[in-house]
Amino acid sequence: MEDRRSEKEFMEKLVRLNRVAKVVKGGRRFSFSALVVVGDKNGRVGFGFGKANDVSEAIKKSLEKAKKSVINVNLQKTTIPHMIIGQYKSAIVLLKPASPGTGVIAGGPVRAVMDAVGITDILSKSLGSKNTMNILKAVFNGLEKLMNAKSIAQNRNKTLQEIWG
Repeated sequence: MEDRRSEKEFMEKLVRLNRVAKVVKGGRRFSFSALVVVGDKNGRVGFGFGKANDVSEAIKKSLEKAKKSVINVNLQKTTIPHMIIGQYKSAIVLLKPASPGTGVIAGGPVRAVMDAVGITDILSKSLGSKNTMNILKAVFNGLEKLMNAKSIAQNRNKTLQEIWG
């Protein structure tokens, strides 16, 4: 019963499926790797990477890992509270909040994460590496660094009204 609910809880998005060939004595042996993003469209998102000899097994493995790595993201209505730069190795991703109606201005793996987390208005730019996995990890690095307005107000001993002006 609990397992059924968690399956329907998350939206699943396949970011990349890769076929790898290993040359052996009898010819080529193919295996597959899958990169998947899961999210509940309400501030929770995770990603997973799985490898197997079969496409469906690779996707299944990556989904299991993605559900284990879910993080909470601080949202402000349909966007993020402030600009942030996420980095992982040489991949750099710039995430900027946008006004309502802007839409998701992002490409590839960044768009998949934003759709899964429930962000509908954001501007982004991917700089540096073109590696899908590294870009995805940079996005997650940026999302983890986002701050919450309430916690900032408490740290400064001020009210939310004083901070927002």
